[in-house]
Amino acid sequence: MRVLLVTGKGGVGKTTVSAATALASADAGYRTLVTSTDPAHSLADAFDLPLGDTPSNVVPNLDGQQIDGQRQLAKHWGQINDQLKAVFNWGGVTGIEAEEFLVFPGMDELFALLEVNDHVRSGKYDVIVVDCAPTAETLRLLSLPEVLSWYFERVMPTERKIMRAARPVLERVTKLPMPSEAVFAAADNIFANIEDVKRLLADSAITTARIVINPEKMVVNEARRTYSYLSLFGYAVDAVIVNRVLPDSIDDPYFKEWQRVQARHLVSIDESFPDTSRLRLRLFDEEMVGLDRLRILGGELFGDHDPIASYEARPPFVITEEESDVIMTLTVGYADEGELDVIRHGDELYVTVGPYRRAFILPDSLKRRIVSGAKLSGVELKVRFSLEETNG
Repeated sequence: MRVLLVTGKGGVGKTTVSAATALASADAGYRTLVTSTDPAHSLADAFDLPLGDTPSNVVPNLDGQQIDGQRQLAKHWGQINDQLKAVFNWGGVTGIEAEEFLVFPGMDELFALLEVNDHVRSGKYDVIVVDCAPTAETLRLLSLPEVLSWYFERVMPTERKIMRAARPVLERVTKLPMPSEAVFAAADNIFANIEDVKRLLADSAITTARIVINPEKMVVNEARRTYSYLSLFGYAVDAVIVNRVLPDSIDDPYFKEWQRVQARHLVSIDESFPDTSRLRLRLFDEEMVGLDRLRILGGELFGDHDPIASYEARPPFVITEEESDVIMTLTVGYADEGELDVIRHGDELYVTVGPYRRAFILPDSLKRRIVSGAKLSGVELKVRFSLEETNG
């Protein structure tokens, strides 16, 4: 079973790549589902076929779906929503204002992931390709299971105990609507499902991400940042797909400078993702929409390689905590201490091992720390980040 999360900056072509990947997977014999967690669905446009909230057959071995986030929201959030709405009504907030307050950012996408998890548990598919929202929303989405798990594990049980003890008193002195056991049971059910999703996403043998980028400075920088954040949350990347590369066959002088600019960015991409498969797609001279064109695109993207099994993920680094310090562990290959150099410059960490140099954009949690040490052991480099001491 494999789940592929296809993400990228808005407009880079991730939906087209998702559709082509799913079609190539189905043609390779995998029972495949391609689905979208992006509220602004465009999978149906890519296939040039109607798709709805229920999976429908596209070609043999391939089903397509555009998940209705609002339906998933009502399914999982209904009882809790009713309780919160009653509280808002008691406080004087009613109607559309209350409805807007009760839909928190990212909730519809999160509950769409619960639908993906249901498909995984069904055993109906070998491969599920998920066309995710643009990277900023995807990163927020993938961090939500961790955040909500913390809340449900630590805060929710305490609230439940307090409410059981206080409900008889509160009901006598106030008309504030009290949550029933059914509301807490609904929350427990959400927690169990979120825990399942968290385990699914963290299992790199099942779930991997594929980042789609264009050879442009801003897009490449965002992809590097995405790569770091995915690793921080324990999600592995199995491929970086560089889309819309100008072919060498173009000899029009108008495009020559663009080709030179792209060539520089292609070198930067190779240096930024050396441990990850890097695939290239040329800029086509027509819209790659519909089954025939998507098959052409998939053929150029994967060639003779299996679109699923040929790509494995290895996280570029692992984050652990040691008392008040944070340890960033990287696999750098065998080297002597004299060949190693670690430099922090602004938001980036530069690691040089012999002739090879790596640059990582640091997550926010590490930007506020200083590099207090680095130790090489075999093929692993451990970089220690400590809180900066302040006087006063």
